[in-house]
Amino acid sequence: MAKRIFVTATNTNVGKTHTTLQLMRHYADQGLRVCAYKPIETGVENHPVDAQALYGLMRTLNPHAASLHVSDVVTFTFALPAAPYVANQGRLIERTRLLEAATRLEAHCDILLIEGAGGLLVPVDEAGMMIDLIPLFEAKALLVTHASLGCINDTLLSLEALQNRQIAHEWIVNLHGGDNTFDRISAPYFNTRFPGYFRTDQGLEALAKALIN
Repeated sequence: MAKRIFVTATNTNVGKTHTTLQLMRHYADQGLRVCAYKPIETGVENHPVDAQALYGLMRTLNPHAASLHVSDVVTFTFALPAAPYVANQGRLIERTRLLEAATRLEAHCDILLIEGAGGLLVPVDEAGMMIDLIPLFEAKALLVTHASLGCINDTLLSLEALQNRQIAHEWIVNLHGGDNTFDRISAPYFNTRFPGYFRTDQGLEALAKALIN
């Protein structure tokens, strides 16, 4: 079985896809075969934007994935840009289909990056939330957190949820253009509470290594 990493976040539009793409490039540079999987994507009008981005890079980086199609990368798509529970009108998401898709993909790779939808407590259906998919896939979690005001609260809440369920995880603060207040507003707390924490502006090398150890 390939090493499975489940990329989640403190909320939607925090940087899951961006971080997943960066990790794919890094692992490929290390000579590892990498695949990506988006089990559920909502807000799909014409084509699944996130899954298409993952698929496109996967085909570029991994020649062993040449026979795969974008439909292999995403299993469930819904038009409404909402939690899967709402977008699918409360109907059950078949877990067996998710596991079968992951198994098919990992036949082509050493590392399988699985990107969730929204944050940890986004409801998937009556049977569970996004956080419940992490142990289902037997994956290690990567929590991506934003760097704007409020990131301390959002990060601590998500870390507590992972810790309470004893889910192995790493986390990283996603810094990008415009996050020029982080070092003054939030970093002093993180520097004290979590010395050596991961930040995207300091590269992904150490994080990528921690995720597969």
